[in-house]
Amino acid sequence: MDTGDIYIKPSPDIAARMMADEMVVMAVKNSRVFSLNPTAARIWTAADGATPLREIVARAVVSEFEVDADTAYRDALELVKELAQEGILLLADHPILQESA
Repeated sequence: MDTGDIYIKPSPDIAARMMADEMVVMAVKNSRVFSLNPTAARIWTAADGATPLREIVARAVVSEFEVDADTAYRDALELVKELAQEGILLLADHPILQESA
């Protein structure tokens, strides 16, 4: 997956809320709580399932923080993989479609 586009979307099994400049995310099934720093919160907020991670990083991280695109992308990829392992973020090599109601 590292060579192609990566798409991310919050899991439907979480609760999330902005508190000050951090995003607090709770996994519903095990009640684990995660606090995302401002950079991670920007990535989380932009995770719509349709926008590639590289584009999210360019728009939400590189344009706002003093970091080069390659470093920002590597760090973001590591972050989203960790969040996916925790079950609070969906990760795919194709756009993640909205679930039907």
